[in-house]
Amino acid sequence: MSYLIVKSDLSDMPELLAVAQKAFIQAFTANNKPENVKAYLDEAFTQDQIRKEYQTQGSFFFKLVSGTQIIGYTKVNLTPAQTDVHDPESLEISRLYLLDEFIGLGLGKMLLEQAIDFAKEKQKKYIWLGVWEHNPRAISFYERNGFEKFDSHPFTFG
Repeated sequence: MSYLIVKSDLSDMPELLAVAQKAFIQAFTANNKPENVKAYLDEAFTQDQIRKEYQTQGSFFFKLVSGTQIIGYTKVNLTPAQTDVHDPESLEISRLYLLDEFIGLGLGKMLLEQAIDFAKEKQKKYIWLGVWEHNPRAISFYERNGFEKFDSHPFTFG
């Protein structure tokens, strides 16, 4: 099977939104109350919210495609679109989502490499991201790929 990562645009929004919702449910339902997951989805993963993110200056989406199907994506932010650090020398990986059935095939690393290549293209000195402390699979993935914990911040959920 072949996979391709390309820059995503607003025309991808409906399918990308469906992937985002499904990947979020797959990653976060097991350790959270279903009503909290639903409340977050209803706030963060709506058509209006994703449309705003596509239209935010400094935010970029890259979709991972298998055939014609989006199976994952990464969203990266330059300043001032970053959620926390706001350092013009940095790139934030805001999301790196992959559907469960494609995990373990090296595709997450492909998405990460896309973000790294984009940071290099934009001449950024470092990349940062946030990972939920109760997601050991994601933490392990980022550690295996050279990321280190440098700080923490609260994330209200539920």
